Amino acid sequence: MSAQQPATAVSEVDASGAGLQQSLGLFDSTMIVAGSMIGTGIFIVAADMARQVGSAGWLLASWIITGLLTIAAALSYGELAAMMPRAGGQYVYLREAWSPLCGFLYGWTLFMVIQTGTVAAVGVGFARYLGILWSRISENAYLIPPVHLTSGYAISLSTAQLTGVAIIALLTWTNARGINYGKLVQNTFTTAKLAALLGVIVVGIVGWNATGSNFANFWRPQGYTPIAPGITPETVFGLIAAICLAQAGSLFAADAWNNITFTAGEVKNPRRNVPLSLALGVLIVIGLYVCANLAYIAVLPLEKIQHAPSDRVAGAMLEAVFPSIGAALMAGVIVISAFGCINGMLMSGARAYFAMARDGLFFRRAATLNGARVPGASLMMQGAWACFLVLVRTYNPSTGAFGNLYSNLLDYVVSAALLFYILTIAGVFRLRSLRPKAERPYRTWGYPVVPALYILSAAVILAMLFLYRPETTYPGLVIVLIGVPVYYAFKRSSANL
Repeated sequence: MSAQQPATAVSEVDASGAGLQQSLGLFDSTMIVAGSMIGTGIFIVAADMARQVGSAGWLLASWIITGLLTIAAALSYGELAAMMPRAGGQYVYLREAWSPLCGFLYGWTLFMVIQTGTVAAVGVGFARYLGILWSRISENAYLIPPVHLTSGYAISLSTAQLTGVAIIALLTWTNARGINYGKLVQNTFTTAKLAALLGVIVVGIVGWNATGSNFANFWRPQGYTPIAPGITPETVFGLIAAICLAQAGSLFAADAWNNITFTAGEVKNPRRNVPLSLALGVLIVIGLYVCANLAYIAVLPLEKIQHAPSDRVAGAMLEAVFPSIGAALMAGVIVISAFGCINGMLMSGARAYFAMARDGLFFRRAATLNGARVPGASLMMQGAWACFLVLVRTYNPSTGAFGNLYSNLLDYVVSAALLFYILTIAGVFRLRSLRPKAERPYRTWGYPVVPALYILSAAVILAMLFLYRPETTYPGLVIVLIGVPVYYAFKRSSANL
């Protein structure tokens, strides 16, 4: 924010989001949904999913289940978005349906890990694949070698980390210049990445019948990783458990579809365009995701999907069809995809913290708009924390290997994010009871069956994650609960003003 552009104080911004510039049309909003969803996950998570379910058929079925769940969630969120078209989105829905504490815990987790951790992960993913095209960018090319903070944590700066930080800083700055800059980047790169993903699918068609083994044994589990002793996808219960655990990967790859709700205060005719963009964006992306996985199994034998180098399934598929240029093609696709994903998540996430700050539940500075009528301070705080997550490394003393802090944190919050989705969709039922006469320009299609089926299905997946992946699910719950004392600290601070 420049010195010539004074901030607009929170008192000048009303609860409906007045003060924000309503510049996003239906196409822009749909591009935010699609662009935020498509990052790097679709190109890599199929490997671990295939190791879980053990067959091409059940891999494809797992993605279809993810698609149905995500579409059901988007249809349900549409009612809340049309009813409360305000900046902050899911934070506002949880606050209104349940309590300010519930809304804050979501926003806290969003800022600490979900949004910023994903931005950090995609930023480093951007750098890794750019390194294929430009070899000087590498995680092993250190400008500052790892400096240990504790026995298990360090901080470093490699050329790959520097690239990740630079791209986050650049996109934070462009978004701070105004919503029109953000949407221009989003529309351009989302259009490009949709075309690129479609290109990957076409390559699969070109390479069709490179192997027939996947279709000869379409449903027979093989090469799988047992969930626990005696629990394998060869039994009915084991198969259900495997599909549920595989959802951690596919749901992560399909996540962030809700980000348009954070920017509802800047959408033209939000009561129509936010629900419609949710439906359109999710349908487009899920259709492409299912087709992409069909392309993988059409070209690669199952064992090559399960054991693709560094889980880069899409890269392995392109190299199988175009051996000489496949790696470079895949790197180009992911660089484009990652750039657009980071932009969409930075743009939308800042609006959630802005809404929290207006309620006195975040840093007061985040409740201001800059001269470009965007929450510049909130954008800067989010970008700074995401950059910090890029720089901090984990360290395993027994192996001497360095990892990434954001990677661990993201593993921890998959279950927490799913819990908040369940609570938000349950809020559709609660608000119909609490506010039966509230204006609802759009009502959830298939109510009450569609939202109820989502809640039931998501609850089963969540139970399986807690039962068979406690090492990653319980720490996520701890991250959420740490937000409770933070909530009361912000409340005391706000009350003392």
